[in-house]
Amino acid sequence: MNPFLAEPFASLWAQQDVFVAVEALDGEVFRELEGRRTLRTEVAGRGYFVKIHRGIGWGEIIKNLLSAKLPVLGARNEYRAIQRLQQAGVDTMTAVAFAERGRNPARQHSFIITEELAPTISLEDYCMGWMQQPPAFALKKLLLERVADMAGKMHRAGVNHRDFYICHFLLHTDQPVETGSLKLSLIDLHRAQTRERTPLRWRNKDLAALYFSALDIGLTRHDKLRFLQVYFQQPLRKILRDEARLLGWLEKKAEKLYERKQRYGDAL
Repeated sequence: MNPFLAEPFASLWAQQDVFVAVEALDGEVFRELEGRRTLRTEVAGRGYFVKIHRGIGWGEIIKNLLSAKLPVLGARNEYRAIQRLQQAGVDTMTAVAFAERGRNPARQHSFIITEELAPTISLEDYCMGWMQQPPAFALKKLLLERVADMAGKMHRAGVNHRDFYICHFLLHTDQPVETGSLKLSLIDLHRAQTRERTPLRWRNKDLAALYFSALDIGLTRHDKLRFLQVYFQQPLRKILRDEARLLGWLEKKAEKLYERKQRYGDAL
């Protein structure tokens, strides 16, 4: 695949090896692992997030597979997921550069650069005090519906997130957070999978993770039912009848995740 470069990188790197150029970028490093580096950089006064994948080695790939985990091999997952979400009308990041080289999955070199979403606050941080001080009903309803709508569109577009927590929804704060101007963007798609159809197993894992991550924000039974109506786009009576098994499983799965969090902290 030929490198994808939008401005300012198309002009900036026109006569350069893009892999040498991306490795030369500096800025605030958010994550430094053996096979992946994530940093924030600035170019021409604008902020960008850079994720560089350098291959994780066959040992790590085999270790992941033996523990029933799908390894993240490069930046392609995130690039494809961004494209699919944008096509589905889900607000997300904007990719301005992507490239990959090498056929050996253990040593593949790839990167993706996205525009910084700022100013924003994660939905987890924004909702943190809701148990003690509930928000206005209209605002809570709109946020709930927006998350449900984005989740439904994502899954119907054949994308499952694999880290589908409310902390990965960013609430834009460039304007007052009001019902008429509210905007949410979905981020952190490096583990996302993209297919023609989202398998129920992976859809359900996403829903359980989302529910678990919202257990501490004071959701009522009415809130949960409203989410289901928007997500499934079906009458509530039909959802409760047809999805009874799923709903029971979600409750048990979210409880298990919550108990594990209480026991081990954030090491999920």
